[in-house]
Amino acid sequence: MSTDTETEHNLPGTCKTTKSTILETGAKAIQDFKPVNNICAHLNAFHVYASDKSRCVEANHYCSHITEDIRQCLIYAHPTPNSPLIGIEYMITPKLFSTLPESEKALWHTHIYEVSSGMLIMPKPTSSLVPDAAWNAAETSEMRDILPLYGKTYHFWQVDRGDKVPLGGPELMASFLDEEGVRRVVKGEGGGLGELVGERDGRFGVDFREKRELRRGMVEEGLGGIEKEGGMVPGEYLSTWILSLWFGDVFMSPVVTTQPSIPITKWGPSQAIVQGIPSLM
Repeated sequence: MSTDTETEHNLPGTCKTTKSTILETGAKAIQDFKPVNNICAHLNAFHVYASDKSRCVEANHYCSHITEDIRQCLIYAHPTPNSPLIGIEYMITPKLFSTLPESEKALWHTHIYEVSSGMLIMPKPTSSLVPDAAWNAAETSEMRDILPLYGKTYHFWQVDRGDKVPLGGPELMASFLDEEGVRRVVKGEGGGLGELVGERDGRFGVDFREKRELRRGMVEEGLGGIEKEGGMVPGEYLSTWILSLWFGDVFMSPVVTTQPSIPITKWGPSQAIVQGIPSLM
């Protein structure tokens, strides 16, 4: 007998009955769920609210490829069967991003910091027999593919503030761009990426520092790949700043270069995006 109580993940309502469980099992045997059967990757990261950069939420992405230029992801609060579906994310290549109007580009984010910092991971199932070295190689390859992609994300269920059901309108979400952005969320002494992902890393048995080291140099390689592909975002050419990497963290250095090889796109009163990397201009 089910009772009115808070179920798994503290959600309201009654626990699923035996009938519901049997129906689920039977449906899997007699129905075809082709759209979700195409899901080919589980990714985990943290999304920050575009309307409030002091708030973020853990996001488990279950992604499929529509074409080589478009991916789509269902976003769950937890990697468990009864987890709330909290949002969706679309990912596109720079080639497609460059065709968007400027007003639309402002709704998209990059994955450069997520990848290079080790925040974004592809969790290995606890039941997997794949050796860690092989899994890390597969994950690193996946990160290399995601690095140049632009994402557009909306969340519908603000579980981080304790909402028991989806309330209000959809929230545009963004990605973290740097360590400073992380510290806006993780306040206090010692606040930073380690504190943000520490509990997550423990659950999945990973260490973001190891991921960061495995991806060292990937940003430079990835940007070079975008340029060769011919998918650079149109815009002004920037000749007085170059991209630098320091322990996997992205920042911009005010040094003079001789070749204007990095195009930029600008939107907003003070934000400049260099292929998705925030400058200090």
